[in-house]
Amino acid sequence: MPARDAPIIPAELLPPYTVTEPERQVAPFVFCSPHSGRIYPQSFIAQSRLTPLCLRKSEDCFVDELIAPVAELGVPLISARFPRAFLDVNREPYEFDPEIFDEPLPDYANTQSVRVAGGLGTIARIVADGEEIYRHKISLADALARVQQLYIPFHAALCELVETTRQRFGYAILIDCHSMPSSSMASFGGPRPDIVLGDRFGASADNKISRFLRDTLTNLGYKVHMNRPYAGGYITEHYGRPARNVHAVQIEINRGLYIDERTLRLKKSFATLQRDLQTLAGPLLNELPAMLEYRAAAE
Repeated sequence: MPARDAPIIPAELLPPYTVTEPERQVAPFVFCSPHSGRIYPQSFIAQSRLTPLCLRKSEDCFVDELIAPVAELGVPLISARFPRAFLDVNREPYEFDPEIFDEPLPDYANTQSVRVAGGLGTIARIVADGEEIYRHKISLADALARVQQLYIPFHAALCELVETTRQRFGYAILIDCHSMPSSSMASFGGPRPDIVLGDRFGASADNKISRFLRDTLTNLGYKVHMNRPYAGGYITEHYGRPARNVHAVQIEINRGLYIDERTLRLKKSFATLQRDLQTLAGPLLNELPAMLEYRAAAE
């Protein structure tokens, strides 16, 4: 728990998320955009040695806007308002990197995860291209305040959306939406995919869901990879519990499809991709639930 004198999160970051909910939810889906937040408090910019544009290199730029039309079809969408460089909700709550703190960390902090080792814990040490974020070490109270005032409310809201959906329909399907740098695929050889789907190699979702997404996107003309190099992060792993009738799939969209990765300005192709994702949502919401319910009845 944070100390009594923990810093107050800047008012512009509160509330920490937005939820777009339909008047009537028509399908057992919840969409999530945890990394598209783009409100950068001046206090955070002052802490950083990087320019605001460099800080945005970790952001899943405009993913919330890409998938916003999906909510108009009758499913909820939750989006973080704070930036990933400030706090990453696709991590355990206390994946803390000892290198960025000015004091010892508590025993409950996970300082040994692969993500922490890579500089991308709950409080990131670096941005996506490897540059160090902070001018000086930060206080533990600062980090705990971010977790208490942003992370915990975000996950409480996401959990409520998923559980309400599960109770209403008998099961829930969480689609966790992200973007990836186009250059990040170069070391894997061959053509860079447009989209990577992650279901923790089948552990977080019924494989019918992943295959349906893959096949529908392929039919729309996109190159799709499964689980490599992104099999799903903490959200996919934590919420995906097929045995409890909660499925989670992560979708990573190549940023080169819709933004200029140097300036982060939208390309004209943004509208095409947005329209294609809405086209994907149609059969996803209308056909996939019937397939899953038919399978459950057969079993």
